[in-house]
Amino acid sequence: MLTRRHFISMSAAMFSAPLASPAFAKSWPTAAEKALWDTQVTPVGYDPDISNPWGLESRFLPQRVARNEGLIPGDIHVDAVARYLYHIEEGGTAMRYGVAIGRGDLYEPGIYTIKRKVEWPHWTPTQNMIEREPETYAQFEGGVEPGPQNALGSRALYLYVGERDTYLRIHGTPQPRSIGSRASSGCVRMVMPHINDLYSLVEIGSTAHLYSAEDSVATPSVGELW
Repeated sequence: MLTRRHFISMSAAMFSAPLASPAFAKSWPTAAEKALWDTQVTPVGYDPDISNPWGLESRFLPQRVARNEGLIPGDIHVDAVARYLYHIEEGGTAMRYGVAIGRGDLYEPGIYTIKRKVEWPHWTPTQNMIEREPETYAQFEGGVEPGPQNALGSRALYLYVGERDTYLRIHGTPQPRSIGSRASSGCVRMVMPHINDLYSLVEIGSTAHLYSAEDSVATPSVGELW
């Protein structure tokens, strides 16, 4: 596990830990449907630096920050304490986004490989989710079709360990006010326009580092990398 020494800087509980597979899909959205939904979830005149119809704390808006040498461009790092996701760029910088993470022990620190990307994915709760909270998840056992109210939102990055799908995702959310909290059943949530921006930059095979609270690289009070 990486530690905070790797970084320096400037600068309700529903619908995560999904299973999304063609085996559960009734249909796939057309290009026109996906374009329409993208329009519906993107604020008019969207500017990632300032658009904030969701009422987020300003520190959770996308920001380019400095990063330490030695980090691999293209990798993702998720800070469990400050609720930040960093996408490492060439040239000594990273893009920082606000996120929500898993509640309690549902958050699973580790090092993962992104082996699948989907625009407007399907979603089906895992059996563990159904058994843990049947009143919430049993109704969705048959799966949910894509769309703006789908739990995975507009984009999803699928996290693997080796060839094993962990059912953890970095994904958009129809609950943007959860950003900055511990709200999900294990996944990392992002505002949909933010993950739409990130999605096109992330390559299959990239590594995602999800830090534990002990190893997290920033604190909410300073909002900076260490």
